[in-house]
Order: sequence, then C-alpha cells, then structure tokens
Amino acid sequence: MARVKGAMMTRKRRNKVLKAAKGYWGAKSKHFKMAKQQVMKSGNYAFAGRKMKKRDFRSLWITRISAQAKVNGMNYSTFMHGLKKAGITLNRKMLAELAVSDKEAFAAIAAQAKAAL
Repeated sequence: MARVKGAMMTRKRRNKVLKAAKGYWGAKSKHFKMAKQQVMKSGNYAFAGRKMKKRDFRSLWITRISAQAKVNGMNYSTFMHGLKKAGITLNRKMLAELAVSDKEAFAAIAAQAKAAL
C-alpha cells in the first residue's frame, strides 16, 4: 500500500487559519501557533458578542421608551403595565422606533395606556 504524506492538507489547514487571522496585531497574524490560539479566542468573542448584541439593543429600546413615557407623565413600568391592560401588543423595538420618529403616535398610545390603568 502506498504511503500517504500529509503535507498538502497540513499546508491547507494552516493557510486557512492564517487567512482567518489576517489583520491581527503582531505575530498573531504570522505565526501559526499564535494565530490558531487567537482565531479560537476570536470565535469565542464573536459567539458572546452575538448574545450581547441582543441584550444591548433591548436595553437601548427600554431607555428610549422610558424617556418618552416620562414626557407623557408615566414611568416605564407603569406604561408597559398600561399597554398590557389596554391590550396593545407592540414589541419594544417598535415602541422605541415610535418614541424616536413619531412622538404624536407614541403620545396617543401612552394616552390609551394611561386610560386603561
């Protein structure tokens, strides 16, 4: 049986890692061992970042809704409770968009929430 040498696949594998590490600082983009470690660490950061992005946006939406609710004479929790009682099922993303771009529509929703309490 013929002997199989792994040079080609080894080179491919190393080049794949080095390509992923392109632009990293110092030896992390040149030396395979350091590049491999940094690519793995970067993958962990990216995974965590995708989760953090959702949390960050939700807190931003809540802050925007809270600020506009205060303008309409309510705090955030009272406003959300009023919406639930009024049967208005807008999500926080859309409420935040209304709070920023269409203050009159948000004021109308706030009035309905206040009336439901």
